[in-house]
Amino acid sequence: MPSSVLATAIADPASERKPALRVLHKGQQTKQAIVQAAVTLGTQVGLEGLSIGALAERMHMSKSGVFAHFGSREELQISVIHEYFATFEQEIFYPAMQTPRGLPRLRALFDNWMKRVAVELQSGCIFISGAVEFDDRTGPVRDALADSVQTWLSALYRAVVLAKGCGHLVSDADEQQIAFEIHALILALHYEARFLQKPGSLARANRGFDDILARYGTQVATA
Repeated sequence: MPSSVLATAIADPASERKPALRVLHKGQQTKQAIVQAAVTLGTQVGLEGLSIGALAERMHMSKSGVFAHFGSREELQISVIHEYFATFEQEIFYPAMQTPRGLPRLRALFDNWMKRVAVELQSGCIFISGAVEFDDRTGPVRDALADSVQTWLSALYRAVVLAKGCGHLVSDADEQQIAFEIHALILALHYEARFLQKPGSLARANRGFDDILARYGTQVATA
């Protein structure tokens, strides 16, 4: 599981806070720059398309210079997964934590996720392309990918549980089903908007989320 505040907050809600910024040394700054370039490249060519050579060319570095920071293509791929996961924290999770628990936070998570998807529809999503590439494999890269996705989905599920606990969802609501349906909306949106290029897909995804709240929400949530 990724070492992150998101993962900690799932286990201990009292720890929901943004981590302090770290000062990176020159070597760390260089490695971070390489990872960020690798994320950009990875969204275009997938994790399997990443190579030390292609990244060295993009960074105007030697292959040995890039290799010195990672040691293997596998380590590079895992670093890309962790960096991509960190983007989800920064753009989706942390802003949502500034909203009250319950339906406001659940809606904020979905709204922020939709903003992220709007970017991914142009660039691609490593979590989705990676699932296709590694769904029938074993090894550290698949483990890192699956752990990152599961940690994010666990955060979504916890937001649903908190919404129910706040009385914003009906008492017999199935939290796992709700989280599943929200995730399904995002996956369908990627498929229809990016692959099939169907117009109006974003609006349909938003409507789908509203329909979920209409089915499971309570009068307290709409008051």
